[in-house]
Amino acid sequence: MIKHRYSRLLLSLLFVSVGAIAVSPPGNVIKPTRGTVDALNGNTLEITTRQGEKLKVGLTDKTKVNSVSQAKISDIKPDSFIGTAAVSQADGTLKAMEVHVFAPSLRGSGEGFNPFESADGNVNTMTNGTVGKLVNTNGRTMTVKVKDQEKTVIVPDDVPVVLISPGDRSLLKPGTHVVLFAMKDEKGQWVARGVSAGKDGITPPM
Repeated sequence: MIKHRYSRLLLSLLFVSVGAIAVSPPGNVIKPTRGTVDALNGNTLEITTRQGEKLKVGLTDKTKVNSVSQAKISDIKPDSFIGTAAVSQADGTLKAMEVHVFAPSLRGSGEGFNPFESADGNVNTMTNGTVGKLVNTNGRTMTVKVKDQEKTVIVPDDVPVVLISPGDRSLLKPGTHVVLFAMKDEKGQWVARGVSAGKDGITPPM
């Protein structure tokens, strides 16, 4: 059951990135690994993390690779399926640090509300759900339906917005910025469950 839950989570952000390469158990912080591709040798992805650590991560036929491309705040629409790393506010709302809009074929990826380690090392939140009401004044204020709950998210005008689309290993070229999630296999080796790769030089903001 836990394994199934994380399979869905990793398809997201895929949405997929760094710190420790780990998928946290329920209730713990999700820590993605963020870095830059050095090489792809067969089924081994070599990356340098943003902290300068060299890592080798295995890819399997189940590893999902997604493309991260530039989008605009106007691409966030009612009924869009989105994900957002956000900071909890005193009034209970969330202030987005980034928003990733999923392509229709990825709808439902990683749906949920979880603690998430942001790129700056602080623990914030990750919300993946469906946009409900959207007010376009001074940025965006949107409600996001997450399973049986609803979150209110404030999206400032200057927040990065990207599109997450299905991709393949051809994206994993040297110099590509990636966010990945991995777990150890039965041999104790790191294996990626999902990789999000920046397209056209983009650094995934998740």
